[in-house]
Formats: sequence, structure tokens, C-alpha cells
Amino acid sequence: MPPSLPATINIREPRWDQSTFQGRAKHFFMVTDPRNLLLSGATLEEARRVVEDYRAGMVPPGLTEDQLWRAKYIYDSAFHPDTGEKMLLIGRMSAQVPMNMTITGCMLTFYRTTPAVLFWQWVNQSFNAIVNYTNRSGDAPITPSQLGTAYVSATTGAVVTALGLKSLTKHLPAIIGRYVPFAAVAAANCINIPLMRQRELKVGIPITDENGNRLGESTAAAQKAIFQVVVSRIGMAAPAMAIPPVIMNALEKRAFLKRYPYLNAPLQVGLVGLCLVFATPLCCALFPQKSSMAVSRLEPEVQARIREKDPYLETVYFNKGL
Repeated sequence: MPPSLPATINIREPRWDQSTFQGRAKHFFMVTDPRNLLLSGATLEEARRVVEDYRAGMVPPGLTEDQLWRAKYIYDSAFHPDTGEKMLLIGRMSAQVPMNMTITGCMLTFYRTTPAVLFWQWVNQSFNAIVNYTNRSGDAPITPSQLGTAYVSATTGAVVTALGLKSLTKHLPAIIGRYVPFAAVAAANCINIPLMRQRELKVGIPITDENGNRLGESTAAAQKAIFQVVVSRIGMAAPAMAIPPVIMNALEKRAFLKRYPYLNAPLQVGLVGLCLVFATPLCCALFPQKSSMAVSRLEPEVQARIREKDPYLETVYFNKGL
């Protein structure tokens, strides 16, 4: 009989060293794996049971370390790290590649007419709103009015940007027009994410010490977290929206696509998907999920409360969200 697994493995943290980009990349390749979407509800609940039992010090007989880490990553892919609630299917990070390759591929294919621009920017921002809500930081609820404001503002910003740039690029080379959707997406991310997480900017996000002991909430930490997520999301979209237009522009000048125009959209979606398979985990890995901040950079009142509890504490930690 194999020896029992020790109860000292820290599964509250990722398996790989998160202080290095390589370690974070390995972690996010697991978290964003689209195959996690195909797992049944029973498999998810079994993973939750294994993880929660292990955290409580109960080690199931015969459990191996690889099985434990597999259960941890299944759990992380489907349950919110702060609230523990099961996340919306299309809002999970494992849905990023299949959802974004479809939406982005269509945005890059159908960019020539105003109705098409309006429709696909609306679809994209509707999806972004779900993702931003699902992957918010902290355990504080967001009201329907806040959700509605963020959704309408981001959609309006994306559409105005797309239509404005579309009109400006009418007389420029066709390749320039192909980059209008990317500019609109970048602008919308700068609007959508802060608005969807506006409650965090008002009341702060939970901050902890190195051992996970909660120290309070900080708006300064929320600002840093949201900035990092905006940068990651724009970086995530950049390869998928910058590389395919160049390839498609070259292909459209050749006889092949003129003879089979119906292949335009599938080719675009496939190219976008290829870029996203790598860009999604690599851009998520730009910053640690468990981000840190010097106590001296927090709000004065938060610093004062922390100094009362631990005068020697130098750094606090927080979940930046995704």
C-alpha cells in the first residue's frame, strides 16, 4: 500500500513558483485550459471535496500528489478564489480561448459595415462584462445598477471608438482599417474593467499578510490590481488582433480566397484561436495572481490599522483578479 500523502502541501498557492514568469505561465496554462469546460458537474464537485477535505487536514486514502494538484486546478478553474462560489461557465478563464477566438475572429472579419461593427462590439462587451464580473477581486457584492452602468458605458465607449476610427480610416490603406477593432477593444477595456470593479475602487479589496491573515481593505491595492488586469487584457488581445489582419490582408490578394470567400471567417477565427492559445496564459502571467504592495504605499488610515496589529509588517498581499 503506498504511503499516505502528507497534509503539509500548500494547495492555497499555485504548484509552480509565482515569483518567476515561467512559473506563472505554467500555472495559467493549466487555469486557462479550455478542456476544463468539458468537465461534468460531478467532477467539479469531487475536486471541490478533495481540495476542501485536504485543507481541513483530511487526506483521502490512496490520494497521490499529482491527483491532489489536478483536483486543485480543476477547483481553481471553476470556483471563485475569494467567494468559493461556482463561476458562470462562459466567465471562467478556461472559456477565454474558445469565446474570444469566435468573437474576435468575427470582429476582424465583419468590420466593413456600421451594423456589423455595432453588433460585434456589443457582443464583445457583453462577454467582457460577464468575464469582469466573474473574475472580480474580493468577496463584496456588486449591485445591478453598478453592473448596468459598467456594461452600458463600456459598450458605448467601444462602439464610439470603433465607428470614429472607422470613419477616420476610410481613405487610408485597407490594412489600417483592419486594426480598428483592436483600438476599440483596448479603449473598452480601459472603461469596462474599472467600471465593473468600481465597488473595489470605492471600498477597497481584501489585503492579507504572507500567511493569508486578513488585515482589512485597501483602495490603493484595488487601483494597482485593476491597472494590472487592464494591461494584461490589452496584451491578451494584441497578438490575436494584430497578427491575423496582416496574414488575411495578404491572403485576400491571392486567388485562393477570391475563389473560396466563405473560408474568410473560419480562417480568421482559426488564426485568432492559435494566437489566443498562447497569448491568454502568457499575458495572465505578466503579473502574479497574488499581488503584493508595500505597506508604506497604502492609505494612511489602513497603514495605521496595520501598524497597530504588526509594527514590523512591510508587505501586504491581495488577489488582483483576472
